[in-house]
Amino acid sequence: MKKRLNNLNNLQQRTITGLAGVFVIISCILYSDWTFLLLFCAISSLTQLEFYKLLGLDGNQPLTYYGTFCGTVMMLLAYLIEQEIVAFENYFIISPLLSMIFFIKLYKKNDLKPFTNIGFTFLGIIYVALPFALIIVMAMRGGKYNYEIVLGSLLLLWASDIGGYFAGTKFGKRKLFERISPKKSWEGAMGSAVFAAVIAFALGYYFRTFEPWKWYCIGAIIVVVGTYGDLVESLFKRSIAIKDSGSSIPGHGGFLDRFDGLLLSAPFIVTFLKLFS
Repeated sequence: MKKRLNNLNNLQQRTITGLAGVFVIISCILYSDWTFLLLFCAISSLTQLEFYKLLGLDGNQPLTYYGTFCGTVMMLLAYLIEQEIVAFENYFIISPLLSMIFFIKLYKKNDLKPFTNIGFTFLGIIYVALPFALIIVMAMRGGKYNYEIVLGSLLLLWASDIGGYFAGTKFGKRKLFERISPKKSWEGAMGSAVFAAVIAFALGYYFRTFEPWKWYCIGAIIVVVGTYGDLVESLFKRSIAIKDSGSSIPGHGGFLDRFDGLLLSAPFIVTFLKLFS
């Protein structure tokens, strides 16, 4: 199947894999809170593994599997605590788990830069796993799973990506941040904002969880912070001289390429919802 996709042009690959991915994600979100949890644990783990793999290409030696394990535990704890299955105090389990990173590195004899790699291990947890854990928190409202919040945020993210891609491809002339991402343009950013605004309007009409103005605010966060998230990932890739974070998703690169906007947006969205909901 992947060989057939590789014979198609980039837009065809993006469309086919994008539709397939959207179907799987929406199905898991709508079916139950457990399928939602399993889906995002899988996405988080794959993205974190990809991040550590890229660091390895530059000669670093983060604790790939232990760091990913810590990230997964963080997500499971977020689910169990926010669902009020276990007490809030269980969040403290994360502290000794993270402290073990230092102990493990003591026994890595061939690591010439142990503290650098300890830092990169923590970075994978903070940059990748923590935002996905916050998405779990975002989905739980009053101790109950609410699919509208996550689904609405993803629809806004996808609308922003689609609007930015087509507006940038068709009209892009003025560079947005040429030093980091030569292809990004102000026209693409405007297309991103317009598409997100249309979806925010629809969400305010069909979804009853929030007042319409909150969907517009979430959309604005995703457009602005999501763009910075993409630029941050571009900066990371430039620092290790690669074009895409991977080839796991034909037409889209890797998981890090696909979810970079969400990684920095999630903390802002959760903070906004906690303060104003």
